[in-house]
Amino acid sequence: MYQPFSNEYAPYYEGYIKLVSGQNILRKLKNQLNEVDDFLAEIPAEKHDYAYADGKWTVKEVVAHLIDTERVMAYRAMRFSRNDFTPLPGFDQDLYMQNVDVSKRSFNDLVDELLLMRQANLYFFKSLTEEDYKKKGVASEREVSVGALLFIMAGHIEHHFRVLKEKYLK
Repeated sequence: MYQPFSNEYAPYYEGYIKLVSGQNILRKLKNQLNEVDDFLAEIPAEKHDYAYADGKWTVKEVVAHLIDTERVMAYRAMRFSRNDFTPLPGFDQDLYMQNVDVSKRSFNDLVDELLLMRQANLYFFKSLTEEDYKKKGVASEREVSVGALLFIMAGHIEHHFRVLKEKYLK
């Protein structure tokens, strides 16, 4: 079972990877479909537009951020697995959130989009080989492997669910 080494990702991602290390990553990514659906379904409607402090994202914006990150990380994984090693820029999550208007979207639409993104990505991820997991490219000026990107995606969701539980849903 593939597990990324610390030289396969930037230190910034260590926390995300630790949240899911030791697991079969494809199984974890798949299981997160139900976990995401179940957890987000339990958030009361009156909390959807709630932010726990000024300048913090609302619950809907957190879900939009999860969608953006799922897209970006999957794109990176696709490029590198296909031997396109052109360095990729980083993405500014705060800039992304400043330029998305979730007020016009329902919470259910955002959740559905996140689930559909993950379902579509799983078809791609299942096509990868052990050798594909080891391929590395540069994103945000740091080397990262395809396999590490999958762990980052899974850990990123785990991280934000912890934040939602601790800061938004008390």
